[in-house]
Amino acid sequence: MTEVVAAVIRRGEEILICRRPQGKNLAGLWEFAGGKVEKGESLPEALVRECGEELGITVAVGREMCDVRHDYGAYGVHITFFECTIVSGSPVASEHSEIRWVNPQALGMYAFCPADGEVVEKLSKGGL
Repeated sequence: MTEVVAAVIRRGEEILICRRPQGKNLAGLWEFAGGKVEKGESLPEALVRECGEELGITVAVGREMCDVRHDYGAYGVHITFFECTIVSGSPVASEHSEIRWVNPQALGMYAFCPADGEVVEKLSKGGL
């Protein structure tokens, strides 16, 4: 089981989503910024590092929203989702093919990675 962190970054009423690039596992699907937790890192430390690497931003990690376990067959992930705010920088799609700010009610219009499904559903209905 791979430990992963994900950031639900809000700007007013919108949430930042990222599209996985071609050549990567689950290419073309949408996700929240984040990634694998490295040995010796706390979950918030991993999330700050990942957002810096992926988007060129510094985030403040807020409350833990939920966690999800998902089995992809060949591997499993345990994702912990955190509410985050941008402290500095403007997001740039350096590791994704595209990024978008979307209204939570519109999240269901995007094809997300299966592990994000439960969170997408809850956010789109005003939960979390």
